[in-house]
Amino acid sequence: MKYDVISIGGATEDVSMHTEEGTIIDNKNDVLRQKLLAFEYGAKIKVDQSNASFGGGAANVAVAVCLLGLKSAALVAVGDDTRGLSIIKNLKDNKVDVSIVQKFKGEHSGLSFLLVAQGNEHIVFSARGANSHLYISEKEIKYLRNAKWLYLTSLSGKWKSALKNIFENSSAKSKIAWNPGHIQLNSGIKAIGVYLKKTHILIINKDEAIELVVSDKRYKKKSLDFLNDTHSLLEVIKGFGPKIVVITNGQFGAYAFDGSNYYYQPVIKARKRVDTTGVGDAFGASFVSGLEIYKNNIKKALYLGARNTASCISVEGAQNGLLTKKDIKSI
Repeated sequence: MKYDVISIGGATEDVSMHTEEGTIIDNKNDVLRQKLLAFEYGAKIKVDQSNASFGGGAANVAVAVCLLGLKSAALVAVGDDTRGLSIIKNLKDNKVDVSIVQKFKGEHSGLSFLLVAQGNEHIVFSARGANSHLYISEKEIKYLRNAKWLYLTSLSGKWKSALKNIFENSSAKSKIAWNPGHIQLNSGIKAIGVYLKKTHILIINKDEAIELVVSDKRYKKKSLDFLNDTHSLLEVIKGFGPKIVVITNGQFGAYAFDGSNYYYQPVIKARKRVDTTGVGDAFGASFVSGLEIYKNNIKKALYLGARNTASCISVEGAQNGLLTKKDIKSI
């Protein structure tokens, strides 16, 4: 079977706890940790609301792509527990192909604990579980070669081996969109730079963009003004090799650069700001889907990303508020 998108990375059950008791600390002197959330040490924290849903970067992307009318498969790993069965069922229920889902005996499936604070911004505590055992063998490579797009999300475990196998064995006809996880970004340009040269679309948020840029010794001592300037970040990262760089910046919108043109998409206001979980995945999946649907029109793809982000943010859970093919007929 041929696929529009195969997403690669994590699949989890997400448990969220909402509380207003945290204190947000301004920490702008540390460019990599500009805002902190603090609680009294040893305190018992009141939780206002709790929820369970499904998440994980690759699962979120696969579901979003299918809902928009494209064919997708998820290359993810689960354990042989009830959580794993539920994760697979959720993918099937959303029409995602699960032929290459990997199951590991005796392992726990991935779990994310989300602490949701003021303004519905969140911090994620991630137990990777079976996700850390994801591997790429000949079976997976055969599937990858039948996809128009490979969408890479956060990888753990033997991620260097997985990345190498993906980039070296993907078809020349397959384009790679990459939203790297914190493990990859923490490894810096020295570890992932070779793959950026083969990346069609790199999608990261502004904090991640700064982290990636300062990992290059040429930019480590650049001023805060330079590192906080989105256009500067776009230009530097484009120089690392991706054909298109997309930087999201929360309430300030999203930016893209293809080496010739700069694009900007302001935020579309949500009906109600309920939960920011998975909005990055919703945006990235929609941007890549938009390039397919609108024949490489970056402006329209950015707009679709903003539309789906606004929809996702208005409902609890990473996958519950996503747009469908019917919803986007007017774009």
